[in-house]
Amino acid sequence: MSKPIGLSNGVSLIDVYDLGLPKRTGSYVIHDEELTVIETSASPSVPYLLEGLKQLDLKPEDVKHIIVTHVHLDHAGGVGLFLESCPNATVHVHPRGRRHLADPSKLIQGARAVYGDKFDKLFDPIVPVPEARLQEQEDGSQLKLQDRELTFYDTPGHAKHHFSIHDSKSNSIFTGDTIGVYYPDLLEFDEELILPSTSPNQFDPESMLESLSRIERLKVNAINFGHFGQSTNPELVYKQIRNWLPQFLEVSEAALVEQKDADLEKQIAAVKSALFKLVSSHLDQLGVPREHKVYQFINMDVDVCALGIVDYIAKVKS
Repeated sequence: MSKPIGLSNGVSLIDVYDLGLPKRTGSYVIHDEELTVIETSASPSVPYLLEGLKQLDLKPEDVKHIIVTHVHLDHAGGVGLFLESCPNATVHVHPRGRRHLADPSKLIQGARAVYGDKFDKLFDPIVPVPEARLQEQEDGSQLKLQDRELTFYDTPGHAKHHFSIHDSKSNSIFTGDTIGVYYPDLLEFDEELILPSTSPNQFDPESMLESLSRIERLKVNAINFGHFGQSTNPELVYKQIRNWLPQFLEVSEAALVEQKDADLEKQIAAVKSALFKLVSSHLDQLGVPREHKVYQFINMDVDVCALGIVDYIAKVKS
């Protein structure tokens, strides 16, 4: 595995090889007397997280706080398993997500319905978190560490159970999926690409833009994405989400008009094709070859985004 990446002001990024892929999902470590980990990814990622801590000369029994931005399995599916190695840690979660960590049966049921036979390889085991070790964080609440404060902001749009966490020392914010997905492999083309994450079933574009504006008002120096890495150009991040999100909706709505009499599966396929064409045309202009490794991520992401947008449009029309 790759070595942890040192960011500014005592923050490190561990690549946890979500789905077995490098630079897909990251866990952030805040080096403080009250050692803090933000995001665990799914359970198959936990060995990479533990190895990353070891490479940083840190012990899991010294971890005091584990924070999940939201309870989607690629961000929090492994928290219960990781907690077994962290006997002194408390898990901090959005109030809407707490019950799903204590009893993950609905998360498991939903994921099995989507992933079928692939579920075990991708997510198993999903271990419940004991109620006594769960701590809800309300909008605006603060977690005071030794030399910094972490402030929790309710930031829906991607999910209703999502918050973003501001770190006072680095003046950076951990945004999970609220304001998009970052593709570091495109930096070799001098491109910082950030695309919105519109996954089902709580995607809401208006809430996403409101959350973006809220984060923008904090005037942070850096944005730490769940997928994957840090951007020190926040204004570019805001600009890209404001640019791409309406385009995602526009091409999706057009595709659905053409497929209005088709079944749901064909509608989703049409939206995915439209989103892929939109993004790939942009990458073509940058000179990114279609066989570049970034397309492995693009294909996955537009697939999930299509599901969320179709679900959202159906709800709006109902």
